[in-house]
Order: sequence, then C-alpha cells, then structure tokens
Amino acid sequence: MELFSLSSLLLLSTLFLFNISKFVLKRRNQRKCYMLHYECYKGMDERKLDTETCAKVVQRNKNLGLEEYRFLLRTMASSGIGEETYGPRNVLEGREDSPTLLDAHSEMDEIMFDTLDKLFHKTKGLISPSDIDILVVNVSLFAPSPSLTSRVINRYKMREDIKSFNLSGLGCSASVISIDIVQRIFETRENAIALVVSTETMGPHWYCGKDRSMMLSNCLFRAGGSSVLLTNAARFKNRALMKLVTVVRAHVGSDDEAYSCCMQMEDIDGHPGFLLTKYLKKAAARALTKNLQVLLPRVLPVKELIRYAIVRALKRRTTAKREPASSGIGLNLKTGLQHFCIHPGGRAIIEGVGKSLGLTEFDIEPARMALHRFGNTSSGGLWYVLGYMEAKNRLKKGEKILMMSMGAGFESNNCVWEVLKDLDDKNVWEDSVDRYPELSRIPNPFVEKYDWINDDTMSFVRVD
Repeated sequence: MELFSLSSLLLLSTLFLFNISKFVLKRRNQRKCYMLHYECYKGMDERKLDTETCAKVVQRNKNLGLEEYRFLLRTMASSGIGEETYGPRNVLEGREDSPTLLDAHSEMDEIMFDTLDKLFHKTKGLISPSDIDILVVNVSLFAPSPSLTSRVINRYKMREDIKSFNLSGLGCSASVISIDIVQRIFETRENAIALVVSTETMGPHWYCGKDRSMMLSNCLFRAGGSSVLLTNAARFKNRALMKLVTVVRAHVGSDDEAYSCCMQMEDIDGHPGFLLTKYLKKAAARALTKNLQVLLPRVLPVKELIRYAIVRALKRRTTAKREPASSGIGLNLKTGLQHFCIHPGGRAIIEGVGKSLGLTEFDIEPARMALHRFGNTSSGGLWYVLGYMEAKNRLKKGEKILMMSMGAGFESNNCVWEVLKDLDDKNVWEDSVDRYPELSRIPNPFVEKYDWINDDTMSFVRVD
C-alpha cells in the first residue's frame, strides 16, 4: 500500500512538473518576437526630388516674399538631404496646392504594395499572405474609410479572422509603437505571424503658405515607407534576422509646449501644414531622457551601472571647482549596445542625439546617410538606417541594436534588437551604398548655384 502511494505521488509530481515546464516553455515562446524580414520603399527615378526641382517648387509658391524664399533655400542647403530623395507625384506635377483623395490613395498604394510585394516575394515558400494573423498599418496624416488595413487585406486576400489595427496621428515613432502592439498580442497568441507597415502621405499635406515654422516640413519630409514581418513561432527562429529584446515608450504630452511643438494645423491664411516649433529639440531631449532611464538598465551590464552610480556619487560630493560639462550621459553604452539606429528626422536631431549619448561619427553615420539618400520618411525612416547598417556588413551575430524614434505628442519610443546571424543583404541600398559616406560630403548644389541667398545686400530684391 505504501509502495502504491509512493508510486502515485511520484507520478503526480512528474505530471505536475511536466505541465509546469510545458506552460513555462509556452510562455517563453509567446514572449519572443522574431524579425523574419523587412523591406523599404525605393521610388522610380522620375520621382526624385533634387535641388533643381525643389527650387522650382519653391518658386511656384506665390505667397513667398524674398525673405521666405531665402529662408527656404538656406534650410535646404543645410538640411543634410541629398539629390536622390523621392517626392509625391502631385508635387512633382505642380499640383501641390490642389491635391485630391486619389493622390493620397495612389501614394499609399505605391509605397505599401511595393514593399509588401517584395516582402512576400523574398519570403515565398516560407510565408504567404494567408498566413498573416496580425496586421498593423501606421500612417499619421491619412485615415480614410475603409481603412488602409482593409485596403491591404483586400489586395492580398487575407484571412477573415486576421486581427487588424490602423494607427494614425502618432508621427515618426509609430513604427516602434506598432512593434510594441504586436509584441503584446504575441503574449496571448502562440505561433502567430504579424505584419507592420509604416509610411506617411506627403502629397496632400505639402505646405503652400509662408509661415517659416511650417515650411520646414517641406524641406525635410520625403516619400518612403517600410514593411516588417514578425513572428513568435519557435519554428522560424533559425530563419529569423533578429530577436526583440525590449521596447520602452515614453510620453511627455502632459507638458503644453511638448504637446504643441509638432502639430498639424492651418496658418493664419488658412493653408494647412505641419508646425515644427523651436521647443521641438527640448521636448525630444526630455522624452528621450525619460525613455532611456527605463531602457538602459535593461540592456547594460550591472558592472557598468555600478560604475556609473559610483562616479556620479563622487562627483556630487566633490568640492573641487566645477569643470565644463562634457558631452555624453556618463554611461558607456558600448558595454551593452553595439549599434545605434537613430531616427533620421533631421541633421540637428541626429547630431544632438549623438552628442548627448557620447556617440562617435561612425555610430551616427547610418542615420546621416539615410537622411541624405532618402530624407525624413517619417515612421519608416528607422528601417532605412537599419538597411544601411546591413548593406555595410556591420551587423554580426550576437550584437545589439538600439532603435531610437521620436514623434508628435511628444513621444520617444525605443527598442533593442539582437542580431541572430551575420547580415549582408544590400536591400534598398543596393545601387548606392558603395557611394556612401563619400557622396554625403559633396557640397549641396544650392550652396554654389544660389550663393546669393547669403548676401544681405540682396534683401531689397523682389521675387515675382
């Protein structure tokens, strides 16, 4: 009897441990988020918005006086944007002041379907449209009905039980927000496959007024986007490019200046556009700081965190004469992170983030080159930066990448990826990566052709 009781107890214990192990293993797999593939949009040559074309667009704006004209040309010359970015079709055709709904749909279709067609082609035999369980599309300034997710589902004839999410108004950081949403859904569903499509519509929102704070968006934003394929299915682990380590989101919208520093609105003359105020840099710094306070302890080694705490405590106690502040935050980020994927929002943003984090020119090069080649493509911009790193054979197995994005609200949304294999695909950079970074050092044609914009004696001239 005792032997029977002992055997029953052992059997029950074994079954209990087996079920616990199975449950833990299942939860671990559900918490995983693997990146299987990503694609970025590259337009046709006739869509390129070089300096000559930019000058013609500016000259068509009859609301500009000479000073506004000079301001725009100066901004273009110092923006860090090159000659091969892509513009919306209605602007290139001279219809920026009268966009149609068809223009917006055509722009979205071209970007979304181009990247998705390429993605499904590259993963043919592995994933098909009917395998997609979750679809997230983020476009800040265009929310039609039916939604853009419905447009994608209809185009690729996806399943009836697909979970779709259409995000708007989230700005340049919407792609990381989308990844966070997918990761949270993965925690409740096993063996799921997700698509994240990130882009922005430029054509219908081209500013045709004369408010300098609203002109900046015309100088920085360009047509572009990306599609990313994600899964938590363990069977795809060996095919995955990267694994998501963590996602952190920070929102400082409770501050009025931060909330209003990046806003869609109309100017005093009724021209719609996007306002970028001088408080943007301060809001970005505050949001990024809040974010990194949570993120960095998750990815940096304990040894580095202890060293930082000791050094900081000693500095507080010292009574020596204060020395000039050095650049950087005091932490050696390279102890836990090898690559830094900074949102290519503008030259000032890239250089500001690089300086505040103590990064080198090598570290910020991918963001600067993505800005030069493709411009600020809003929420899709991070993936052009990642593509540059891969095309330059920088990404090796085991290394970690910090993706940093900022957007209207004001928000800072960052994530960390771990590279699962050596990556060397030339991707969207195939025809241009060998020319970089050298190409970015060539002076902007505006500097020579329009050198009169810096001549203050020309202020009396009238532009007709």
